[in-house]
Parts: sequence; C-alpha cells; structure tokens
Amino acid sequence: MRSEPSDILLTTLNAKYAHASFGLRYLMANLGAMRERARILEFDINQRPLDVVEAVLAHDPKIVGIGVYIWNAEQSLRLVADLKRIRPEVVVALGGPEVSHETDKQEIVALADYVVTGEADIAFGELCEKLLAGRRPLTKIIPADLPEFAAKAGAVVAPKTLALPYELYDDEDVAQRVIYVEASRGCPFRCEFCLSSLDVPVRNVPLETFLPAMDRLLARGVRQFKFVDRTFNLNLNISRAILEFFWERYRPGLFLHFEMIPDRLPDALREPIRRFPPGALQFEVGVQTFNDEVSARISRRQDNAKLADNLRFLRNETGVHVHADLIVGLPGEDIASFGAGFDRLVELGPQEIQVGILKRLRGTPIVRHDQEWGMVYSPHPPYEVLKTAHMDFATLQRLRRFSRYWDLIANSGNFRSAAPMIWGGLDAAGAAHSPFESFMGLSDWLYARVGRNHGIALQSLSELLFKYLTEVAGHDAAAVAPLLWADYQRGGRSDRPEFLKPYVPEPARAARRQALEQVTGRRQARHLA
Repeated sequence: MRSEPSDILLTTLNAKYAHASFGLRYLMANLGAMRERARILEFDINQRPLDVVEAVLAHDPKIVGIGVYIWNAEQSLRLVADLKRIRPEVVVALGGPEVSHETDKQEIVALADYVVTGEADIAFGELCEKLLAGRRPLTKIIPADLPEFAAKAGAVVAPKTLALPYELYDDEDVAQRVIYVEASRGCPFRCEFCLSSLDVPVRNVPLETFLPAMDRLLARGVRQFKFVDRTFNLNLNISRAILEFFWERYRPGLFLHFEMIPDRLPDALREPIRRFPPGALQFEVGVQTFNDEVSARISRRQDNAKLADNLRFLRNETGVHVHADLIVGLPGEDIASFGAGFDRLVELGPQEIQVGILKRLRGTPIVRHDQEWGMVYSPHPPYEVLKTAHMDFATLQRLRRFSRYWDLIANSGNFRSAAPMIWGGLDAAGAAHSPFESFMGLSDWLYARVGRNHGIALQSLSELLFKYLTEVAGHDAAAVAPLLWADYQRGGRSDRPEFLKPYVPEPARAARRQALEQVTGRRQARHLA
C-alpha cells in the first residue's frame, strides 16, 4: 500500500517502541520551510529490515535521513544496504554518534550518499535544501557546525540557532512513550570512555524558553520526563530552577529522571530535592570506579568522599530513586579492585547498581590505553571489552553473567526482602560477608544449574534462589520462605508457588505496589512497596 509521498523521510530504529526518537524530532523542528515536505517514521530494532525498507519506500522519498546509534548499527547497515539496492536513486544521509567518528572504517558509510557528523540538527536541513535544489555536495562527509540555543527567549533567531522540538511529540507519544527533554548539551569532563567527553562547550537552553515548553507538555498530560543532559547538576542555579518549576506543578504520577554528577550536591540543591515524594525523582549517578589510580588514568575527576556523602543523603533524607553505574574492565582495574568498589557501593545503598561492561565507543580516547593495558574489544556493536591485562576473557564472562543476574535479582526489585540474605550475616571470622564475593558465588551456581542468564521465569528464579539460600548458603528455610513470599506478593501475585506452600499460609493479595505504580514507574515501585 502506497502512503502519502514525502520528499524527506526521517527514520531510525529505536531500541524499543516506547523510546521516541529525540534526535529525529530535533531534525524535523529545524527543517524550516521544508517541514511540510518531511515526515518522521520510527521503527524498533525487533522489526524485520525488509519490512522497514517497504514502509520507507511506500512514501516515495527523495531523501532518507537515518539516525545511527550503537544499539541499531547492525540493523541500520542492513536497512541502508537493501534500500540502496532496491532504489539506488534515493539519497541516503546518515547521522548520529555511531557514524560521527571513524567514518573511513565503516561499511554503512561506504554505502550511504552523505554522512553528517556531530550535532546535525541544522546541518541536515542545509544538506536537504541543497539536494532538493539540485546542488549535490561534492564531499560525502559533512562536519556539522556546533549549533547554539538562543541567547534568551524572544531573541532574533540566528542561522545556527536551534528550534526546540517538543511540539512534535504527538498524542500517541504523550500517552505511550518516554518523553525526552534536555536543558543543556555538552559535558565539561574528559572521561575517556564516554563520547560526551568530546562535547564542548556546555550550552544551556534559556529557561525563558525551556520552562514554558515543559509547561505545555504538562498541560498535554505528560507526567514522565527523561532529561538527557549529561550533567544536570553542573549549573546549580539552572538545576534548582527546574526542580522548583516541577515542584510547583507537582501532581501524583510526575516522574523526573536526571543524570547527575555524583560529587556535586550542595545544600542549595539538596533543599528542593527533599520536597519531592518517594519515587518522583530518579537520579542516574555515574560512579564508574572507586579506584583513584584508574580514575586518573582515564581522566576522570571524582571526589569519592563527597560522592559517598551525597549518596547517603539521597538514601537517608530523600525519596529519590538512585540508579548508580559501575564499569567492569577499565584499564588497569582487576577483579579485586572492582569487587571492593562494588562492596562500597552496596554499603551506600542505591536502589539499583548497574554493572556495565566497558565499551570502546567510536571516537573515544580510551583506545590510547590498548597496548599498555592489554585492552582487546569486540569489533561488533556494542564493542565490549573482551579481555584486559588484568581480566582475562573467562573472568569477563563471569562478570557479564554477574551483571545480568544482579539485574534480575537485585535491580529488578522483585527480591527486595530476600536479596540481602545472599550476603547478609558474618563469616566464620566474624567479618561481614562481601556482597560481591557472595553474589558471585550465587551467579556461578545459577549458571551451573541453568546454563543461561536470560529467559528465566520469575517463579523459577524464586525457587532457584530459595534452593541456593537454604542448600548452599545454609539459611533456615522457615526464615527464607516468608521473605521470598513477601517479594512474590509485592509484584501483585497471589498464587503460592509449590515450593513455598509448606512454609507460608494462604495469602490475602497485597495492593500497595499497585497503588505506588500510580505515582512512579513499575520498576521503581518494587523498591518502594
């Protein structure tokens, strides 16, 4: 079936349907008069590439702009290859972080007609204007000039000034999808594993423009906002103003996600954070490593004492849901150092600890350590480290499984009562168990029993955890069962699993988590219920 023709088609493959593409909406917002000739068409990585090609060609486009990211690089390659074979006259222009660096080494770049590197919001429109006028650029790689936000609301719009994209979220987006917003771009830090280390300078959206846009989204019914700023709390005056803006308009169900600098949380920012009820704020805190030598090696500045104080404040004095990141495989860090950092982070008590495997993102300076520290990465997305001088392949595989099982058991909130039993209590010498060593023991045991770290039903995982805690860790079944049963009910379930029936009575269905889901996300609610 042929759809309405569009000269310019903007498309990408999102990781999930619920993830609306922020980048495509910025491109559309900055097309100027060409917006009437353009259309956004989004897909997800689970759709078949040929079906995507069919949907794209149904609009009979002259130009197809494709956003390429680490999560869709392989699918995008197939999309471009098939598209150019079927309709070679269609101009394919690529953009996005995955194709903004090392362009000479990428098959997808060789297949495409043009690649706009860097922040393409305005440069893509300039390319389209030339193409539709019959003036094809002579060079394939087009570096984008750094766009700016207007100096203040109402200012004369300069040629390189960004238009904001928020009116391009439609009613379906508002009702069903994550709404991404940004109050700033860029990052002043130089962490060598991160593409944001290349984003300078930091540019802030004028509050006189940004806050009215947020007010319009609130009026349309948006209640969950995911800020993509790399350093939301860099400018304290702006951070405080945004928090106060949302607090003044707070309604049950409001949820705000921010990425935070972990060691920068002064009293001026703590005060507005305290006001929000449990689950309304989520802070993603990039701890990455507690090893000072490793931090210095990768050009990361971090005051670990301040970081610890800030996390204790967030856990003890606020209702913030804290998601903290640690990275496995950094140059020079061995498993003992990583484990010590993990234990330290567990003691600080964030609701979620994301154990991530180091990735060699295109363009990042982390590659300068390859020879000295024996860094070997996969050549395929997501470019994870395979071995280092201090962690061999087998060790990294164990840590990958550790990460996945931790996500299923601890981060999910499905075992909030029972999980601490894995590392609770004292050893024979009277010292506290290491959470890292204890959970690694469970991880190795689970993998030996089931041979996989995915596709494990919740009831099966509950029974496996019961067996481990009672048969391996030596806990009394009568003490473990009520905790697992409380966890099982917290998810809104009332069917007693067979393995728990000898230990727990007939239940009355709990409704607290269902009520909490009305004011926060499902995953966050499990940590609160």
